[in-house]
Amino acid sequence: MTDRKRRRSLFAVGLCVVAVVAVVILGFVLSGNVVYYRTVTEAVNNRVSQGDARFRIAGAVVPGSVVETKSGVDFAITDGKSTVMVAHKGDPPELFKANAPVVCEGLWGKGKDFDSDRIMIRHGNEYQPPKVDADRAPKAS
Repeated sequence: MTDRKRRRSLFAVGLCVVAVVAVVILGFVLSGNVVYYRTVTEAVNNRVSQGDARFRIAGAVVPGSVVETKSGVDFAITDGKSTVMVAHKGDPPELFKANAPVVCEGLWGKGKDFDSDRIMIRHGNEYQPPKVDADRAPKAS
């Protein structure tokens, strides 16, 4: 094998090693940012195994359960089979209301509540944002 071919082979092997190391590192970094999504029933059934890991829980806001607190809002969500109380810190989104389909992100608290710090409203592709009167909208400077 000539010296030139040997250098090319070593260069190719080096590139492959760098690529494999990059993929492994990227996999570890991204796996730490994954937040799992569960229905209320799945979350309740897997509560013990979930431990203190963050995840997302999805359900509909139970009518009559919304109570504003100093730090946010407490409410119940259900998937029709199970119901969980959610203690949310922070302001809920504008579209938050009874029967709204929500996804709450957080973890199980010390009691039976789910401690949330993020609420997302689920909506379909047909969602239309509220109309804004162009004459009343603030002008960009």
